[in-house]
Amino acid sequence: MDPASGYDPASWIIFNNIFQSLLTFPVGAVEPQPELAESCSFTDKETRVYQCRIKEGAEFSNGEKLDASDVKFSFDRTLAINDPGGPAVMFESLRSVQTPDDRTVVFHLKSPDATFPSKIASGAGSIVSKTDYSPFELKRDEGAVGSGPYTLTSLDEDGATFSTNENYKGDAEVKSGKIELTSFHGDSASLKKALTDGRVDVAYRGLNARDLTELMAREESEELDVIEGNGVEVKHLVFNITDPVTGSMGVRKAIAHLLDREELTAAIHKDTTVPLYSLVPTGIEGHDTAFFDKYGARPSANAAKEALEAAGVTKKVKLTLWSTPTRYGPSTDDELILISEQLNRSGLFETNVKSVEYEQYQRDISAGKYGIYVKGWIPDYPDPENFTKPFFGPENILRNNYENDEVTGHILPAVAASPDRSATQTDFAHLHRIVANEVPLLPLWQSKQHLVVQKNIRGSQHSLDASTIFRLWALYRAT
Repeated sequence: MDPASGYDPASWIIFNNIFQSLLTFPVGAVEPQPELAESCSFTDKETRVYQCRIKEGAEFSNGEKLDASDVKFSFDRTLAINDPGGPAVMFESLRSVQTPDDRTVVFHLKSPDATFPSKIASGAGSIVSKTDYSPFELKRDEGAVGSGPYTLTSLDEDGATFSTNENYKGDAEVKSGKIELTSFHGDSASLKKALTDGRVDVAYRGLNARDLTELMAREESEELDVIEGNGVEVKHLVFNITDPVTGSMGVRKAIAHLLDREELTAAIHKDTTVPLYSLVPTGIEGHDTAFFDKYGARPSANAAKEALEAAGVTKKVKLTLWSTPTRYGPSTDDELILISEQLNRSGLFETNVKSVEYEQYQRDISAGKYGIYVKGWIPDYPDPENFTKPFFGPENILRNNYENDEVTGHILPAVAASPDRSATQTDFAHLHRIVANEVPLLPLWQSKQHLVVQKNIRGSQHSLDASTIFRLWALYRAT
């Protein structure tokens, strides 16, 4: 419930509805627009100084005045707390925040960062009250004070309840006075039954591919609609570069030659995902097909054997593929089992799959215990940088020990400094060629977004775009 700590899709659903950011992404847009602010812009050509003017009369849900000091407090607080699993990592470029007056905020950056507006438009840019939050400690109670379209009225481990914030001054048009959010804790079968029984109006995430495709097939005969949109969630197979086995580039390239993404998306996901051959998904500037160009779409045991022999590997490669059951979707274990089968079919590998709960999974990855494992990624903001920068450098979120000076020292700084995001295509293509050649990870698939809704529910289509913002305020029941 604390924006200085929450850095996951579930937390940001809440943040995007009870807090405001200076900017937000309108429906279908990939360029942020003012929300709490009335205007924002860079004041220099080098994209190092960014200034925002806050709307007059802004208030928190409890009636407190919201001014520039709350904005400065929120960003300073996130950086000061620096929660290990929190969003402070998104503001590495932020040097300081100044407030010349009550309505003006000036961000000074350490280095050029044309994506800074997108970062502060995300859940990480949520503004909290300086009188209700500690500057150095996370909020431990179940309350929340924000200025978004909703207020939090109740919260427990199974869900939350929201009601209209009467003090909200923004552009969102609130269609329902009360929203109940329920978590099914990864239990796809229970979520499906709640839908078909009419106890749930809208299902977002949490349905496995089998249940989702069954609901699609029954759509005409049920009181349900399945709405599909372009998704930007991606999943990767990750290699530990310092592992005795996967540290061999020949082993990694062999696996790249044997991976059958089309079988994976058809057999496990029932075509609710699409094969991905790029770090950046389709629909986002910077998308590429480097992995398709280098390894093709169909598996090749001969090419895999050649890659192993070129690396001096002549014996069958023994590997454990590591998974975690629910964090990256309910079909994750099944995905890894199929990939293991694909590798073993070649006769070049002898692999098995082990799955552990997420907390242990994260600890083991950080400790370097796994050679090959899976990671999912949902973007913080719809820009190619967010699908690339977090994966590189010594503290990258993949914890795979991969470093490349060309990527971290030249390509990523160059694209960060470019205000024209379409002009970064050549640099991202260069990055993709490097990664496809050195294979520190393998893109697996890109999601399609799906919402399953009761037929009398309207407004759900407003939450199926690249921003990944789930706009609870747009939902309403048709009479």
